[in-house]
Amino acid sequence: MKPGDQTKLLREVPATAIPAGSPLILPKDTEVTLTQSLGGSHTVAGAFGLARIEEKDQDALGLLKVVVVATETDSSEPADEKKVWEKLKEVFDPEIPVNVVDLGLVYSVELKPLAAGGSRAEVKMTLTAPGCGMGPTIQADARNKVLSVAGVNEAEVELVWEPAWTQSMISEVGKMKMGWV
Repeated sequence: MKPGDQTKLLREVPATAIPAGSPLILPKDTEVTLTQSLGGSHTVAGAFGLARIEEKDQDALGLLKVVVVATETDSSEPADEKKVWEKLKEVFDPEIPVNVVDLGLVYSVELKPLAAGGSRAEVKMTLTAPGCGMGPTIQADARNKVLSVAGVNEAEVELVWEPAWTQSMISEVGKMKMGWV
């Protein structure tokens, strides 16, 4: 399934309304159009407006269900900051086809060693607009992605509003993805 494709949901599925960020249930046989599949989640449009469907529920769209197999990593080793930044590139605003790093929404990543081994990742990021209802969803997605990095045992993603985000913070890669370059 690719963006623009239409389908009927194969089962009832939990989703998140965009841009409100409120939970909703989409009934079986609801007609949807896929608008984007990025970072493991899917944005769909229909009579209900826009909604985000998580990767774990993508079988409702007729896509193969993803089974995550836990692999044992040595979490006593410190995390690699570069790997945290790379993982954050898998986080997307469901309305914009550019990851949060290339959008310029991630201001800092700081790794702190933990007494028991491993690291605590502290991320400061913002949103394109302070009233964005998807903020908690994007924040939780970022935290979960950071926690999947080897050596990260704890993660905090703080939403900050200073400095205020502007389009000038978008990377050249992000501008190219948006067709601005």
